[in-house]
Amino acid sequence: MRPAVEVRPAVGDDLPGVASLCVEARHESASGAQFCAPDEDRLVRHLSVLLTIPGGHVLVALLEGRPVGFVLARSLDPHLFADEPSLYVEAIYVGSEARRRGVGHALLSATAELAASSGATHVYSVPIPGSRGVQRFLARLGFGPVAGHRVVQTAVLQRRLATDLAPSRKGTRSLEDLIARRRRARTETMSGPVDLREFQAEYRRRTGVVTPVEERETLPG
Repeated sequence: MRPAVEVRPAVGDDLPGVASLCVEARHESASGAQFCAPDEDRLVRHLSVLLTIPGGHVLVALLEGRPVGFVLARSLDPHLFADEPSLYVEAIYVGSEARRRGVGHALLSATAELAASSGATHVYSVPIPGSRGVQRFLARLGFGPVAGHRVVQTAVLQRRLATDLAPSRKGTRSLEDLIARRRRARTETMSGPVDLREFQAEYRRRTGVVTPVEERETLPG
């Protein structure tokens, strides 16, 4: 006979066990760095803060008194993008040694009761990145896709923004070359009056006719 799964709100003594499960979940995830810190003492402090903020919840699943799973959730009041209360599940996880023993169902049963008691009309969940089993489990229980998260390292974002906002070097050189060519053309066409003496001499040699300009130049002052 399987031992019964107990799910209840976590208290201070439960937090080290929950922190240990968080680290296990981090190692399983393909994007562990986005899930939690690797330091269990630090995680205990973070979990303590979650328990103290309004609407913060940590549910722990126990088998024979030992933490084997958890739910981290927040009750959200109506806000700018939602006109009804909701329950936001930040993480749900069952330890590898306690799976297929009803722990996940027990955790979500307690989560549903928590949502109903707080007046939440919807339960949102963010599966641990890379955990396809959890995604399939949630889908079987009626969870559907709403929106997707995208993530980028801060340094990468800053570098890409700098590249996009800076003018292209090739484009800058092309513009500078165009300006230089226009300046040279302007200088060549505006360098001063044109010397027509060679043209006049050639014209007179061929035709024997004095050009109007030469005629004016030979007239007495």
